[in-house]
Amino acid sequence: MSSILKVQDLSKTYVNGPNRVEVLKNLSLDIKAGTTTALVGASGAGKSTLLQLLGALDRPTAGTVLFEEENIFAKSDRELAFFRNKRIGFVFQFHHLLPEFTALENVMMPALIAKKTRSEASATAEALLRDVGLAHRLNHRPGELSGGEQQRVAIARALVLSPQLLLADEPTGNLDMKTSDEVHGLLSSLQDSRNLTLIVVTHNERLAAAMEKTIRLVDGRLEQLQQTTVSQ
Repeated sequence: MSSILKVQDLSKTYVNGPNRVEVLKNLSLDIKAGTTTALVGASGAGKSTLLQLLGALDRPTAGTVLFEEENIFAKSDRELAFFRNKRIGFVFQFHHLLPEFTALENVMMPALIAKKTRSEASATAEALLRDVGLAHRLNHRPGELSGGEQQRVAIARALVLSPQLLLADEPTGNLDMKTSDEVHGLLSSLQDSRNLTLIVVTHNERLAAAMEKTIRLVDGRLEQLQQTTVSQ
């Protein structure tokens, strides 16, 4: 199985005047294509920062991230934005849907930004919303949807350009247990049907246990990389 991500000696330090905060310290890891990985650790351990670097939302202080053997941080900011929009999908704890637009319009947005025609973007978005169980909610705005439904719209939006890598930062952290289980099941189903590489930051032990691999961060360092046997 080939690697989709190779992280080599990755560090991230934030500087605020005389203060330096080392968030990540010389991390190296290898993520295989088509696999599922949980990223766990205490608050402040660096999980979200690592996810942002893997998704090219921020640049490291030192080290490299290779995406299919390509050093993504050798790209200009403009090239990086294009790469990120096309190759990586993001789902966050708070869905960040645009309240004035319908579910369909929210999912269409990345495709329109990528210069897809409106008819193509609409057809793809509608199919995705059907896949996530929201065929009856296409024309509802976020304020008319439940929390779980809003997160399903966010997942559909993350997949509208058919990314290879899906990054989720506490995707169920704002949901009740029943809805969390439904969203977990949906992510698992979509990952399998689309052969996605899925990396999830989570405090949910059941979700982490369902992933093929668990990466544990402690004070910005990689403490444990555990292989999980997932029952089918």
